[in-house]
Amino acid sequence: MSYRLTHCVPMLETNDLSQTISFYSQKLGFHCIGMYPDAAHPTWATMKRDDAEIMFASHSRFKHESIGTQRTNMTGSIYLYTDDVDIVWNQIKDTAEVEVPISNFDYGMREFAIRDCNGYLLHFGKTIESD
Repeated sequence: MSYRLTHCVPMLETNDLSQTISFYSQKLGFHCIGMYPDAAHPTWATMKRDDAEIMFASHSRFKHESIGTQRTNMTGSIYLYTDDVDIVWNQIKDTAEVEVPISNFDYGMREFAIRDCNGYLLHFGKTIESD
């Protein structure tokens, strides 16, 4: 191929964009770095923390009359690598819906998973250092 991909940013749908911005800001330490059309009535936003970035769009932005109201749905999950998964765990375990408690896994990762305010599964993990 003659081109190069520079990075991938997932864009997830949400029923309540203001609530999503608040969740990612207050619980996970993300910052809103872009919003459309404005803060009073956002239909799209991009959230960033360090090198991790996720975009969100309101269902209403893509709503067609034939579809009606939709609920958020994703068959996969978002995996966030961190330099210290235990610190992240201790900061958010009591403020988020824990799906998988922190553990060491046979495939060489120490990780846990939570649900965000939309029901999306967020994994946080770090490679286990071998001696």
